[in-house]
Amino acid sequence: MLLPQFFQSLDISILEKYTDEVLKVNEKTKQYGLVLTSNEIKDMIISRNQILYNYGRVETDISVIKELAEVFCTSPYIDNKNYQLTLNELQEIFYYMKNETEDHISDSQLVDIIREYFDGVCGGSLELLKSKLDEFAQRFRSDVRFRKSVFEGDEHLWD
Repeated sequence: MLLPQFFQSLDISILEKYTDEVLKVNEKTKQYGLVLTSNEIKDMIISRNQILYNYGRVETDISVIKELAEVFCTSPYIDNKNYQLTLNELQEIFYYMKNETEDHISDSQLVDIIREYFDGVCGGSLELLKSKLDEFAQRFRSDVRFRKSVFEGDEHLWD
């Protein structure tokens, strides 16, 4: 077997493994009317890989997609029509924020912050979310007191 064919088959098996993992999340999200198809998940994984490449990041699992789907499935601003698109945008925002906060915020904590903004002050607007989180990242990097409030869960300082 040629080496490129070997790596292509490896990529396909990983894609299938990740797709199966995310399909299991449908068990939780379907009660909110949100279900991803295998093809939608594969598209999201391919998009994730491109996002990771663009931000110079490496991930060894698919936990971020799964967590975003589980945490955002109860949002009043997401329905099955915009579910995949919204999750793709949220992935982009998530990895942007990981870079902007220099990985000082855990994945789960960052997902919670993004959800708080999305459902709160942003009213489901992804454009406003990007803007507000950019402000958040700037404050996070420059203000030690603000960093401390984030780590201690003092949400009133986030706005």
